Amino acid sequence: SMALEKHPTHEAEIRRLNRISGQVEGVKKMIEEQRYCPEILTQLRATRSAVRGIEAEILRRHLSSCVITAMQSGDEASRARSIDEVTRLFSKFDE
Repeated sequence: SMALEKHPTHEAEIRRLNRISGQVEGVKKMIEEQRYCPEILTQLRATRSAVRGIEAEILRRHLSSCVITAMQSGDEASRARSIDEVTRLFSKFDE
């Protein structure tokens, strides 16, 4: 919530998330129809890949707007907070 006035919008990600919702519904249907496990796993992998794509794009946008703003602010506490926040985010990411 730093630099709210410059906070990026993620409108394109809403469309991508709607597609992912459709993928998840599709996986549920496959499970209900007792489809072959490898087919289900392939769809789950595609869904995970789509989610990771959104994650990467939102992170990129955060770094190029919110974090840049914090770094340029000249405020040491703001810079330190931003670095800590990004460090925590990266520590939570999967390998």
